[in-house]
Amino acid sequence: MDPDSFKDYAKEMAEYITNYLENIRDRKVLPTVEPGYMKPLLPSEAPQTPEQWQDIMADIERVIMPGVTHWHSPKFHAYFPTAQSYPSILADMLSGAIACIGFTWIASPACTELEVIVLDWLGKMLNLPKEFLASSGGKGGGVIQGTASEATLVALLGAKAKKIQQVKEQHPDWTENEIISKLVAYCSCQAHSSVERAGLLGGIKFRQLEVDEKYKLRGDTFAEAIRKDREQGFIPFYAVATLGTTVNCAFDRLDEMGIVANREDIWLHVDAAYAGSSFICPEFRYLMKGIELADSFNFNPHKWMLVNFDCSAMWLKDPTYVINAFNVDPLYLKHDMQGSAPDYRHWQIPLGRRFRSLKLWFVLRLYGVENLQKFIRSHVAQAHEFEALVLSDSRFEIVGEVLMGLVCFRLKGSNELNETLLKRINGAGNIHLVPSKIKDTYFLRLAVCSRFSESKDIQYSWKEIKLRTNEILEEQSLSK
Repeated sequence: MDPDSFKDYAKEMAEYITNYLENIRDRKVLPTVEPGYMKPLLPSEAPQTPEQWQDIMADIERVIMPGVTHWHSPKFHAYFPTAQSYPSILADMLSGAIACIGFTWIASPACTELEVIVLDWLGKMLNLPKEFLASSGGKGGGVIQGTASEATLVALLGAKAKKIQQVKEQHPDWTENEIISKLVAYCSCQAHSSVERAGLLGGIKFRQLEVDEKYKLRGDTFAEAIRKDREQGFIPFYAVATLGTTVNCAFDRLDEMGIVANREDIWLHVDAAYAGSSFICPEFRYLMKGIELADSFNFNPHKWMLVNFDCSAMWLKDPTYVINAFNVDPLYLKHDMQGSAPDYRHWQIPLGRRFRSLKLWFVLRLYGVENLQKFIRSHVAQAHEFEALVLSDSRFEIVGEVLMGLVCFRLKGSNELNETLLKRINGAGNIHLVPSKIKDTYFLRLAVCSRFSESKDIQYSWKEIKLRTNEILEEQSLSK
């Protein structure tokens, strides 16, 4: 591909992308293909000679789009949002062109320095304590991880290294394996599965603690679990407070957990993967009360802040223990400026890293804080609109509180009835929802996901849910 062809094809691709996104409502949100659908559509081997660009463009609709779930359709309400915007797409183009691997400052100084600066911008937008910011003059600072799962594991490994060092100073005769066998970490029973997985990867026991009637982990429950573990000779060292659980967007009591964690010398990590974006709006910051007591904080701009995947923002008050845990320093990675700026390879699990801060920089500059706040508030308002529609129909009930862009609801009746409803909704393919379960209660989750979503889309989705509800209830009454 020569430079002139690249410019022509890039223009054509930009037109295709724009048409796809601006007309995404016209596409069925869920594909109807079966596993293996693509194999007969493509040759069994790569081409020996170059193919034509137009043939590749034609194959996007013929081969790819039939198997795409349209996450950015306003009819997509599953999981949580994955963010996307034109500024972010443009920034990813530039990142792909520069194509640096910014593992050290010298590997591409702009890659490191822009990340330091935009994470300070973002931290200030959230009103994070200054101890988390590089500009504070202390040890703190931010880093872009790939996912919240990585951030949870990175914090756990830092906490583990810190506690092993502390215990060795107190018990020099204990081996590292003896110490690790006694370490124990804590989270809510509603925490994301990646938290438990971090424990498995880190070789650590995780206690999943019970929550209160609003599905929040409370300080007294946390304190009692620590007391019992200490009595049995275990060493508590790490806890995760979830702000906005995946199951139903509940918020652990960070303020209560923080007091306990600080008193007991336990590293407290905050996982606000989805809901953290809302903290750019002052009216939602009461949900992060106690953040000054945390050691690390993480949220995903790639979920709800219009930045394309992957961009998971993490801040550490003191990254020393994380750096020490990951510090492998071969000669070929050393450089004269070490210590003058972060070498982010020491802050993460992989060595390589893309120029991810570009898309955050583009989005913050081309939207501005005010428009990002409007976007968040719009999604929350649409969730409350859907909540009101559910409450207006006596056949349904709401599960938990509606605080963000997620509404959990169910038909009054058995779990089987709700399972049938969900199968009918997703089977029709006009909208897409996923279920969840707390204890023995099965319910449906409707997340406002698309940046194109408006009130008319919420009304459409509610009509679709009511239509499928009427169908199954009518069938039930006829079968009696």
